[in-house]
Order: sequence, then structure tokens, then C-alpha cells
Amino acid sequence: MIKAFVKNESGATAIEYGLIAVGIAIAIITVVKGIGTSLNSAFTKVNSNLQ
Repeated sequence: MIKAFVKNESGATAIEYGLIAVGIAIAIITVVKGIGTSLNSAFTKVNSNLQ
């Protein structure tokens, strides 16, 4: 029973998929934040040029 528990890798696989999902989420958040900052800058320029 203990040998079967040690050889069981289903929990490890779930943790690996979870870590991959977290990594992808962090990458998406970073990209969206960067795009948001550049868009904010562009709209600020447009707004100041229109005034």
C-alpha cells in the first residue's frame, strides 16, 4: 500500500499543471499591464493635443 502511494504520480501531475497555469496567468497579466500602460500614454497624448 505504501509502495503504491509513493508510485502514484497523479497528484504531482495536477501540481505541475497548476504551476503551468500560474505561469501563463502571470505572463498574460504582465502583457496586459504593459499594453494598458502604453494605451494610457497614447490616449493622454491625444487628449493633450486636442485641448
